[in-house]
Amino acid sequence: MLVSSAPDLQVVAEASNGRDAVELARSERADVVLMDIRMPEVDGLAATRMITADEALAGVKVLILTTFEVDEYVFDAIRAGASGFLGKSVEPAELIDAIRVVARGDALLSPKAVRGLMNRFLSEPSPGNPIGPSVLDALTDREREIVGLVALGLSNDEIAERLVLSPSTAKTHVNRAMVKLNCRDRAQLVVLAYQTGLVRPGQPQPR
Repeated sequence: MLVSSAPDLQVVAEASNGRDAVELARSERADVVLMDIRMPEVDGLAATRMITADEALAGVKVLILTTFEVDEYVFDAIRAGASGFLGKSVEPAELIDAIRVVARGDALLSPKAVRGLMNRFLSEPSPGNPIGPSVLDALTDREREIVGLVALGLSNDEIAERLVLSPSTAKTHVNRAMVKLNCRDRAQLVVLAYQTGLVRPGQPQPR
């Protein structure tokens, strides 16, 4: 299998449906679950919600695979706690790298993918209670600035270069913001930044 060909990665289990994926996540405690949106019995979206809602699986990351680069279900999956997504046409090397990235928790997806996803879905009204900007009051000015850059698709290294910080300092600010905002990972941090209006769909990436 492709994933097993990487010297630092190991496939611990394979599931034929969403229900099995959840059970195997609980029994095997994989670092990353590679989840297809369309699965029998329990679909990938529901399975993602079940995994991310389980406190015992707090360290398990879900990486979604989709038929299209922007799938109508992807935003819901990320709001449910998925750490990112890839199109099924992705090159093998990109898939391997994406698994590593999600396992580290360092990035959601490429800047292009972040902008494409958010421009499409976050410009539309979200069901349920809106999230007001007051939730950002817990952040320092620096943390608020960095969350905005994360939401525009910048990596820790790019944030560090832009703000003249060390990458480790940038990562520390990101991690503190996630704790303060009760975000599971950078994916949820990005979604929250758009939902609160800190960053708006179509906003250009800073140069």
